[in-house]
Amino acid sequence: MTSGLQQGALPGREDLVAWAGSTIRLGSRSFFMASQLFDRATRERAWLLYAWCRHCDDLCDGQELGGALSPSDADVIEELRRETHRALAGDVSVAAPYRALASVAAERRLPVRYIDDHLEGFALDCAGWTPETEADLLRYCYHVAGTVGCMMAVVMGVDPDDDATLDTACALGLSFQLGNIARDVAEDHAGGRCYLPSAWMEEFGVDPADPMNPTRRDALVALVGRIVDLSLLYEERAMAGIARLDFRSRWAIHSARSIYGGIGREVAARGARAWDERVVLSTPRKLAIVARSLLRAAA
Repeated sequence: MTSGLQQGALPGREDLVAWAGSTIRLGSRSFFMASQLFDRATRERAWLLYAWCRHCDDLCDGQELGGALSPSDADVIEELRRETHRALAGDVSVAAPYRALASVAAERRLPVRYIDDHLEGFALDCAGWTPETEADLLRYCYHVAGTVGCMMAVVMGVDPDDDATLDTACALGLSFQLGNIARDVAEDHAGGRCYLPSAWMEEFGVDPADPMNPTRRDALVALVGRIVDLSLLYEERAMAGIARLDFRSRWAIHSARSIYGGIGREVAARGARAWDERVVLSTPRKLAIVARSLLRAAA
């Protein structure tokens, strides 16, 4: 994760921002595109936050900016917690991802509870956890994505004590993660993970041991349709909070909302073919979304 920085060096903020920008450019083209719409200060802070989140995700999944899953164990979580809190306490000797987090946390007064709650999501993954109910699924989505929505809202200038707006930011994070789960059923299964609630699998007739079983594909399509519907419900709940942001942030978040929401909608539209290949939106389609989002943000 720190290959873009000289080993042993203590990078300044400018170096951290440049490195974080290259990390997001490689790790999430959709988020990188949306981040370009922020003003410079917000964009840099979003990159710094992303760099830490990406590092945690990759370390837990045994990846490098994505790729095949190779889940890690509990020792990794202890490392993430230890190094994160060292950074937040002012230790500048930690690795770049933790320094990136410490920088944005100090600049925007990020609540530590969201940082700790985010790490709990990785702990669930490293423990091989799977959800039994819808409530379990939403709890997981809160940890891995709702917390990021809350932290991003603070990065964009929302008061850390504005619970009403932070709740809507959390809802958007839940929406994004639910869409990701719908898209990534096959990849998660190949990596030994499953985020489909066991109660839903029993209800729909999906085989927990082999959710990709082609003889039960219609059952999987119906179950994932419920996940996409839930994603769209939380997307709608987020709309009130987006309206409270400044213009550039509204534009960026409407773009991100439509891009990530578009992925979930595409999964639902493809039906049984949804997992034949990874669902992505083309660059022209993303650019069209950005243009429409500009009009919506200006309304």
